[in-house]
Amino acid sequence: MKTICVVTGTRAEYGLLKPVIEKINDDSDLELRLAVTGMHLCSEFGYTIKEIHDDGFKVDEKIECVLSSDTIVGMTKSTAMAMFSFSEYFNRRNPDMLILLGDRYEIFACAVAAAMAKIPIAHLYGGDTTEGAVDEFMRHSITKMSYLHFVSNEQSKKRVQQLGENPKRVFNVGATGIENILKMKLLSKEQLEESLDFKLNIPYALVTFHPVTMEYGNEEKQLKELFNAMEKLSNINFIFTKANSDAKGRIINKMVDEFVKDKSNCIAFNSLGTLKYLSAMKYAKMVIGNSSSGIYEAPSFHIPTINIGNRQKGRLQAKSIINCNPKSVDIIEAINKASQQKFINSIKDVKSPLEGENTSENIVKIIKQALMEGNINLEKEFYDMR
Repeated sequence: MKTICVVTGTRAEYGLLKPVIEKINDDSDLELRLAVTGMHLCSEFGYTIKEIHDDGFKVDEKIECVLSSDTIVGMTKSTAMAMFSFSEYFNRRNPDMLILLGDRYEIFACAVAAAMAKIPIAHLYGGDTTEGAVDEFMRHSITKMSYLHFVSNEQSKKRVQQLGENPKRVFNVGATGIENILKMKLLSKEQLEESLDFKLNIPYALVTFHPVTMEYGNEEKQLKELFNAMEKLSNINFIFTKANSDAKGRIINKMVDEFVKDKSNCIAFNSLGTLKYLSAMKYAKMVIGNSSSGIYEAPSFHIPTINIGNRQKGRLQAKSIINCNPKSVDIIEAINKASQQKFINSIKDVKSPLEGENTSENIVKIIKQALMEGNINLEKEFYDMR
């Protein structure tokens, strides 16, 4: 039996990895080891390990690494702590394969520890670009430490190959988040309203605003611009999901709490969990902010995304996404455009460019084949583009 370790550090990562985790867990030839780190273990970010337990999965290890700091120094120290802890974990458990998704600093630290321990890494969603976040170089660094690459589109596939990775180990499988939308049984609007304790009889937007880590210091100014825009819109409600643990994330969350506390048309949550989050997106009038979910998942619901600023700059986008500057006048203009029936009609049949077929099944099948063949060679040659 081959052991596969899956590491997740955020609610979003877990939601995207869940269909892969389920298929590994159901495979009699594979043993699942689930390591949980990052915001999953922080009460201020929702202690989202609860969702993993509620789904019936056993957690093999808890890797504490997030400091109660809101600075770049804090992020750097958290990265170092994660690297130290993961090195000890891999020394004890030594899995046959490690599965990582994305580009956060906890995942980067995990990849370094695994690469040093000569554990082959299967990486999901390399090749994307997010020019406004430090995730950009984290993601490409993880790509170079990984053995198998699962990307969401042909453009990203070419970028991974451009980084010197052999095309035989790069697979365009589509996005697992879209697979969740197509296969998960979501809540009815009435069930969602009851679970949120928030009336949904008025059109609402789902809002998430994360730190733009390559523009450190502008977070408060940009968020105030978003708040100014919201205060001028009386015909729409707002459901906030809070920011992540990047530098300035806690400041953003404090500002959100202050903004919503005396407003009947706003509510904020540390984390909704995958089921409630996707259900909330299904019935939303639009998605607003700078989260990757507005790029990945929202188009499959045929709703507009108001993508603010540079955090997601460079990602492949569907035509349902409206990009705007972090200025209140531009945000209002974008929201007005998204509310026009002409634009709504134009995206009613939109299909995400990241949609694949049998995504999680294909990922596990390829990983299992590589493990069973037993010829993994981590001495990679740089594959030159021709």
